Amino acid sequence: MVHSTYALLPLLSLVAVIVANPLYLPPPIHVPLSRRSSSRNASVERFVHHAEHLRAKYGWSNVTLAKRQGQTVGMDIIDQAQDSSYIGTVSIGTPAQTFKVVLDTGSSDLWVASTNCFSCGQTPPFDPDKSSTIQTIDSQSGNAETINIRYGSGQVAGLLAQDTVSMAGFTVNPQPFVLVEQMTSGLLDGDVSGIMGLAFQALASTEAVPFWQTLVNNGQFSSSEFSFWLARHLDDVNPPDEQPGGVMTLGGTNSTLFTGDIEFVSLAVSNPPAFWMLELSGGCRSSTTDAGTDTRHLLYAYSLYSGVTVQGKSVSVPTGDAALSAIDTGTTLIGGPSDAVQAIYQAIPGSSPVENMQGFFQYPCDTDLQVSLAFGGKSWPISPADMNLGHTTSSLCAGAIFDLTLGSDVSGGDGNPVWVVGDTFLVSSPRGV
Repeated sequence: MVHSTYALLPLLSLVAVIVANPLYLPPPIHVPLSRRSSSRNASVERFVHHAEHLRAKYGWSNVTLAKRQGQTVGMDIIDQAQDSSYIGTVSIGTPAQTFKVVLDTGSSDLWVASTNCFSCGQTPPFDPDKSSTIQTIDSQSGNAETINIRYGSGQVAGLLAQDTVSMAGFTVNPQPFVLVEQMTSGLLDGDVSGIMGLAFQALASTEAVPFWQTLVNNGQFSSSEFSFWLARHLDDVNPPDEQPGGVMTLGGTNSTLFTGDIEFVSLAVSNPPAFWMLELSGGCRSSTTDAGTDTRHLLYAYSLYSGVTVQGKSVSVPTGDAALSAIDTGTTLIGGPSDAVQAIYQAIPGSSPVENMQGFFQYPCDTDLQVSLAFGGKSWPISPADMNLGHTTSSLCAGAIFDLTLGSDVSGGDGNPVWVVGDTFLVSSPRGV
């Protein structure tokens, strides 16, 4: 029997820097998530495209990025492309039109395809003519303002507008967003219509306050945070196109989805914050044992360690600005600076670069690979199954940590992330199966 494994996001609560003080504090709302699936037997070479897109998204390629430096609700999310992206639903306009959007903590803009987008293919579009509350936002010249947003995997362009936007019972009116009229082919999959950016305003191409941040500013959250509980379907055989992906909780956490204490970690860059950025740093490593009850209770022991450990031993990796890490739910893999990634694989016997997959490494598939990353003085293990992307040869498998920077100098201290920590890590927190 195949089991789907659920994991609590290791750095569970993404905490807003603006503290709200609402007069009334309603309970959290929990939103189910969904995820679209792909075959586990698909070629590992597909991850080369993931890596290229990620380098472009975070500025480690030749692409110039067009971006700027009271209640709790749980929402189910969709699992897309077998732990590749997580999807929620958003409603826009009057009467409301509902769409699936990628939930992306590595960007800050909200956009959906519009009926005027002739390059959007079969993407379900928003029809502005059917909303009585839609308003376009004009530029200083008096014409409708046009916006171009670049991502690693493509770009979109369209008109800046504002309308009533709702998710899981929370509403912002008006919320600026982009009515997309041009979109790179393949940017979205299936019936997904857009992206909901969950990072900070400083990163928004539209310069608009993100939906979640407006809810915090307006005191609609009981606690100035949101959290994810992510599903893991990587090992499912012949998974359906979409399947349950976990829960996104707006305005707090869901104590029924985890045991133990939540680890709160301060943002590494906060003047103003753009990404959910933490510093990869050493401290105390936790080891776990099973308490032997029906529910898995984890007992911790601690020892000193560096920001990265492999097979229980510390690996020397850069610190300071060269350890800045963006936590990105819209990313599949883990990307890091060249020196650090090479050091990780040098600590794995039998590893080597993957031919024709620049920046990737392979290791013997029968290795019980134990890799941990540390944030805020605590080490978080990555599941060996999540580290293994699949076979490159009959006996070698590609690793999920890849060289993001390809030899670029990461010591400049410009405040940009040099690590990008995606779903490979986020679904791998300590958990019961």
